[in-house]
Amino acid sequence: MKVRKIITALLFLLIVCPAVSHALTFPIPSLQFDVKEATSPEEVAVVLEIIALLTILTLAPAILVLMTPFTRLVVVFHFLRQAMGTQNSPPNQVLIGLSLFMTFFIIQPVAKNVYKDALNPYLEHEISYESAFKKAQIPIRKFLLLNTREADIALFIKGADMKKPETRSDLSLLVLIPAYVISELKTAFIIGFVLYIPFIVIDMVVASVLLSMGMMMLPPIMISLPFKLMLFVLADGWHLLTGSLLKSFGVLP
Repeated sequence: MKVRKIITALLFLLIVCPAVSHALTFPIPSLQFDVKEATSPEEVAVVLEIIALLTILTLAPAILVLMTPFTRLVVVFHFLRQAMGTQNSPPNQVLIGLSLFMTFFIIQPVAKNVYKDALNPYLEHEISYESAFKKAQIPIRKFLLLNTREADIALFIKGADMKKPETRSDLSLLVLIPAYVISELKTAFIIGFVLYIPFIVIDMVVASVLLSMGMMMLPPIMISLPFKLMLFVLADGWHLLTGSLLKSFGVLP
């Protein structure tokens, strides 16, 4: 009887399902790729622009990391976690997410200027691609120069064996970007060194107390970690640190 019921149910599904599938028809889109000979130079230019756009999209992570405040922020947050000795807390996802959103917050005025002066006129066919690229470099170059040391710029100019530019607008981005990166790393390491000082003092005090009490087998990190967390919370450490980072980029007065 059970086998007969199962067979009857299967036959019923076979009868009903075609009707349901016929009633509920969904259009399936199709993609077509066509390679043909170009009839005008404009068609070739459009293809080259698409290839250039795809290339830029593949380099977007490197652009975000190297041409924005992301490098300084994520390195400083990493040093903070190491100085406190909390190992994987906060996790990497939290630190990277916070660094990303702070990067968007800091770089927002530059992005607005790029969109208003370069991207939007180009999309409206008011200016050419070359003009849009030159206008987009102006706010980006201004931001990079504000956070780059002259010694680092001179280093790459000397390494490129190029003539010293007369004005800042003549400075190539190929020289300015790596100079900006090493300047950001140096600034992040300086901030990390300052962050380490109060936590090292706590470690030394705790280690000295444990040694004087004869507790040489007890790891000092087990005792000093709660004191580090208490000091950081009482001092409102996240507020002070993020405020200092925003001030270092000129966002806060």
